[in-house]
Amino acid sequence: MDRVRVVFGKWGGLPHWEFDALRLGEDDHGTWLGAPSGTLMTRPGATFHNGVDQLVLVPDAAYVASFYAPAEGGPSPCEVYVDISTVPSMGADAVTAVDLDLDVVRGWTGRVWVDDEDEFAAHRVRLGYPRHVVDLAVSSCETVRRAVESALPPFDRPTAQRWFGALDRVMMG
Repeated sequence: MDRVRVVFGKWGGLPHWEFDALRLGEDDHGTWLGAPSGTLMTRPGATFHNGVDQLVLVPDAAYVASFYAPAEGGPSPCEVYVDISTVPSMGADAVTAVDLDLDVVRGWTGRVWVDDEDEFAAHRVRLGYPRHVVDLAVSSCETVRRAVESALPPFDRPTAQRWFGALDRVMMG
């Protein structure tokens, strides 16, 4: 199974999240990666091991989506967490993207919200996001929010369940 390094930066070359994942495959939505429970996640000022299995969808669009397995014995962070970003660059052994602060989140109750709008507003000034990057982030966020609210593929449960099954098969051998 191919390992892929996931590297998210912030605008201006600042570091953000990094972790290793397993390449599970591709479908019409993009490349699917798996980060099994216990995967080391790092960013400046924070290091931890994820507590549940996680899928990462790398599309040919201005976002990267994470899907979390329900946790046994405690809550996982949410069902779906979409980082609005530059269009990710998928290489043979790494995926890179610049996180543009806005996040679309679907909690386990089905509630959907946009997170970090205040961070986006501050960073677009402080980090000097060009106008086309601001427009890309706002447009992508709205498109993704509507798709997540409507549970359109790939944000429907059956699509994620299929890829969680692929991660389970990889982990079993």
